Amino acid sequence: MSYSLQLYTLRNAIAEDLPGTIKKVAEIGFTQVEPYNFVATAKELGAALKENGLTAPSGHAPLLSQDQDEIFTAAKELGISTVIDPFLPAEHWQDAETIQSTAAKLNAAAKKGAKYGITVGYHNHAWELQSSIEGRTALEYFESLLDPELVLEVDTYWVAVGGQDPVDILTKLGDRVKFIHIKDGNLTMDTKAQQPAGQGKVPVLDVIAAAKSLDVGVVEFDDYSGDIFDGITQSLAFLNNNTATEGAKA
Repeated sequence: MSYSLQLYTLRNAIAEDLPGTIKKVAEIGFTQVEPYNFVATAKELGAALKENGLTAPSGHAPLLSQDQDEIFTAAKELGISTVIDPFLPAEHWQDAETIQSTAAKLNAAAKKGAKYGITVGYHNHAWELQSSIEGRTALEYFESLLDPELVLEVDTYWVAVGGQDPVDILTKLGDRVKFIHIKDGNLTMDTKAQQPAGQGKVPVLDVIAAAKSLDVGVVEFDDYSGDIFDGITQSLAFLNNNTATEGAKA
């Protein structure tokens, strides 16, 4: 089990000083990160990661709305082996036909990614858990349509906000789940109320234990009312103190 940091957490700091922010991430103790929209910053980000000894096993990019070859090329330059589509709004998850179309598009993206040696995945929000298709959540229905090589990155916080038990959902999705987003808080849409891991209502340790085929647990805050660097430091300390990890140190 290893831990990474979704760099969207630090988007404001990155916009001001990308190299300095990456240096701080390494100093806090992370050895892995998950970049977002990395095509535009690939050169500068790659240099910063190399300088600070960080790797990026996964990354977020809008595969269904931007040039896939450009995304996969940038991912390969950065050493990203899994590219995850991070977001499709709620209207895409309300009926079987639309979900089938999305799954077909991601299956096609995965075939293209394979030519670059890159795996494709999808990351959920709350709405994939709030709608029901044929007696199960839209996320579970979607998973049943994916080719075997696709993976899921389950955002366990948004699963809970969507009204589902993240432990139950992870158990149902099984080996498909290779990444999770670890975040905590009061389980509302108010992202400013998110908290460091272990301080909110998400059973973080039970969630990690339920993800049996997990490659990486990714720390993320969508937003935070306190000092964000302090927030991620507290999250990593909690995880390191309570779970056996590789690839991250306190």
